[in-house]
Amino acid sequence: MAICLIKIYKVEKLNGKNKINRMKLERGFKVKFKIINKVFPVLFSVFFLLTTGCEQGGESSKISDRSNNEKEKFSVYADYCPKEIDIIPLTGFVKLGDAQQSQINLYVSLLDSFSSEIKSPCVFRFELYEKVQRSAEPKGKRVVIWPDIDLTEPAVNNQYWRNFLRAYEFNLPFVPASNQIYILEVTCSCPNGKRLTSDFTISAQNSSSS
Repeated sequence: MAICLIKIYKVEKLNGKNKINRMKLERGFKVKFKIINKVFPVLFSVFFLLTTGCEQGGESSKISDRSNNEKEKFSVYADYCPKEIDIIPLTGFVKLGDAQQSQINLYVSLLDSFSSEIKSPCVFRFELYEKVQRSAEPKGKRVVIWPDIDLTEPAVNNQYWRNFLRAYEFNLPFVPASNQIYILEVTCSCPNGKRLTSDFTISAQNSSSS
């Protein structure tokens, strides 16, 4: 009888220990589960940011490489763009059939970096100023500004081009005052964004008849 009681006591003691161990394990699992629930979203967010950041970095590097390649392509043609305006001395006033009418026949060459005459898409602007004698600033009052002439379209560009002169010809209607000297300002807006300007002194005394 005593031996049976001892065995029962030992079994109950073992069951108690097992319960305690089971409770400890359950508590441990609960703590670990809580930690995982808190840590996992943070780790996932960091991983997502790193992967998307790498992708964006890759895309931005591709875009920068593409833009650099385009710049290199255009830089090859930089020397072929207009660098200077040359107004040919044939430019001058011309009297038309009616003595009351006249115009300026203007001849303009565009020069590249090697001083060769070239054709180029561009926009021309022409302005006429009275010349002030014996002055540090010879441009006086602006007399007239003509509408811009857009030569970006090939057909229009060729219409004004005179191949035998390697220059563009423009006819600007204007009746000059007698004995007045003028300064004709030519501005060219180039396709690369540059603006070229040149001045030419012109007088009605040197006019010719058409």
